[in-house]
Amino acid sequence: MIPLHPPSSKEKATLHPRNPHRARYDFAQLTRAFPALAPFVQPTGHGGDSIDFSNPAAVKALNRALLAHFYGVTEWDLPAGYLCPPVPGRADYLHHAADLLASDRGGKVPRGPETAVLDVGVGANCIYPIIGRHAYGWRFVGSEIDRTALAHARRIVAANPLLAGNVDVRAQPSPREIFHGVVKPGETFALSLCNPPFHASRAEAEAGTRRKVRNLGGGGSGAPVLNFGGQAAELWCDGGELAFVRRMIAESAQNPTGCVWFTSLVSKRENLSPLERALKDAKAADVRIIPMAQGQKQSRIVAWSFLDEARRRRNDAVES
Repeated sequence: MIPLHPPSSKEKATLHPRNPHRARYDFAQLTRAFPALAPFVQPTGHGGDSIDFSNPAAVKALNRALLAHFYGVTEWDLPAGYLCPPVPGRADYLHHAADLLASDRGGKVPRGPETAVLDVGVGANCIYPIIGRHAYGWRFVGSEIDRTALAHARRIVAANPLLAGNVDVRAQPSPREIFHGVVKPGETFALSLCNPPFHASRAEAEAGTRRKVRNLGGGGSGAPVLNFGGQAAELWCDGGELAFVRRMIAESAQNPTGCVWFTSLVSKRENLSPLERALKDAKAADVRIIPMAQGQKQSRIVAWSFLDEARRRRNDAVES
């Protein structure tokens, strides 16, 4: 087992080399892809352009432009009050996860719909299937407990040829379960992805959102909180991300061949040590920590497998 540890200063990550969002936003290019972005673009006074990142309408327009230009997805929107994902960071997760799969294949990233990926909590935005389908052609199953998010993700899938026929959005009937009720008997995935609820309570989530808006220069009014806040299932659960990922580990141990690699984002560095203990108790055969960063924001992926290297190398263990 590779021990869990926080990244050292030498491991401080930048966006993945295959991430198309490494450069500064080219707003002229993006407004050509999505003209409705243009009213939000303003000169910065430093010889470039930007948008007001404290304005939810501007952020959503930027997302729509990024998805249209880089991923060919033109039919994309969000219900009011649902989480608007940072596309560059979500793309980074996918590319690092692709490298994880490649580590069992002599460095070759698997491509095509034979590679099945489970997105735990696909959300109304359906962002991981969009990026994963475009970059690698993978087939996706996305789970969701929120009925509005479920319906909206299905509309995005149906409206975009990139996704239709290769993304299956399934209802998770129980808020206390993660894999049970979604993964069908005998179904196997090469990989699972998860962006777990970060906060331990609604009050903590709302306080964090207010801090975010203030840091973006948007003041402390209620409207940005509602727009940036997301829904309860997106942002918080009892015990926060530590409790959620512990439940993931416990459930994964009950179906250890359901995924070749189970993975989750972990935002809080102090959660790594208790997760190491949980994975040791669950008898994971291999554990990896993959550091990530976007600007000043530091995060990491925790990945674990119950299969030894020889079994992971078998094609039938990696492809469903």
